[in-house]
Amino acid sequence: MLSSPPKALLKLREALQEQRYSPTVVRNYCLYAGQFLSWLQAKETALCDVTPDLVAHYLDHAVRQFEKDRGRPPASRWSSIPRSSIHALMRSALAEWPPNPPAASAAERHSRAVCAAYKLWLSQERGLAEPSIKALMWEAHYFCKWLLEQTGKADFADLSVRDIDAYMDNRAPGLTRKSLKDVAERLRGFLRHLHRSKLHADDLSGHVIAPLLYAYEGIPSILTAEQIAAVLELAGQDSSPLGLRDHAILQLFASYGFRSGEVGSLQIEDINWRADTIRVQRSKTNATAVLPLMEPVGEAILLYLREGRPQAHSRTVFLRSRAPYQAMKSGGLYCVVKRRLENAGIEPIGKRGPHIFRHARAVSMLRAATPRKVIGDVLGHRSPESTAPYLKLATEDLRAIAIDLPGWEVRQ
Repeated sequence: MLSSPPKALLKLREALQEQRYSPTVVRNYCLYAGQFLSWLQAKETALCDVTPDLVAHYLDHAVRQFEKDRGRPPASRWSSIPRSSIHALMRSALAEWPPNPPAASAAERHSRAVCAAYKLWLSQERGLAEPSIKALMWEAHYFCKWLLEQTGKADFADLSVRDIDAYMDNRAPGLTRKSLKDVAERLRGFLRHLHRSKLHADDLSGHVIAPLLYAYEGIPSILTAEQIAAVLELAGQDSSPLGLRDHAILQLFASYGFRSGEVGSLQIEDINWRADTIRVQRSKTNATAVLPLMEPVGEAILLYLREGRPQAHSRTVFLRSRAPYQAMKSGGLYCVVKRRLENAGIEPIGKRGPHIFRHARAVSMLRAATPRKVIGDVLGHRSPESTAPYLKLATEDLRAIAIDLPGWEVRQ
């Protein structure tokens, strides 16, 4: 039985207003969504039966109707407006949109079930954080898809070392040695799950060949103290809502070396203003740490909350600057760092995302003779060995204490 259009549109309108869309956008979205609902009603199709293909079919119909009504074709990007309206309608009406397409075969259903069990084990038994689970699951799904394309079946019991080698050869083009090693580690995790679940008699993880990386061979890129000060000073001069937000984010990166996921998931209640502490949930380990709230950080966050943060029901500290006012993702935080570095005229060697502030914080603590255990606790490292790569960045300090040995001369 069809949902009444007024009820569906009312729910859409409430969702858009809650996300602080402008009245014009709300009106246009509801207009196009209402036209789509009328078309569904004429087709006797319920919202729960809508598929992405059906939406595409309707958009073609809408373009033809536009030409018929106005005697001319719409602008090249006109269809993006009704498309966005329909997707907003579907997200507000259904628990999941777009829906996961149905399995095309029994083999695909079996591989999905295996992956679902693997994800449950990673979450409940391993207790991994969502970013780690997402990376592991992406590789598992990709491997299952590749296996189905190669063999037409998902009988993991028939997996061989030759299959593993073929998959790694398929993944290798275009990847760096470090990325290919990451692929190998994720694949090993899934192969161990197959053996643990008795889906394969042997543990094939040991047969995954990965590039040999020397310990700490890669030196992370960092910013100097002068560059960080310049970026913070310039961002602090921007009194716009966007500037207040970016300055507070940069203060967190520079002062604590947080990962982007840790800044993005920060909640308002994580800041205890009376005790001057800040609570952070580590994005890799899911552990929670409580750290002293540094004065520049607290002032920047407080100024953003009072004068720059949009009014929204979300309890996440940092939100998008435009509707929908949702929590910032890693990509948005990367853009904040990239934009502010460019504004300051700073071009780091190598990567230029939030991690360069993390590397710089680690080196600054090393140069201050901070014990490696304390550095690991501040950065949220699971193992003390994770701090070791930053030692290479501080080796230039050894020149200041180098000892001249008598009797040795440099021959010309």
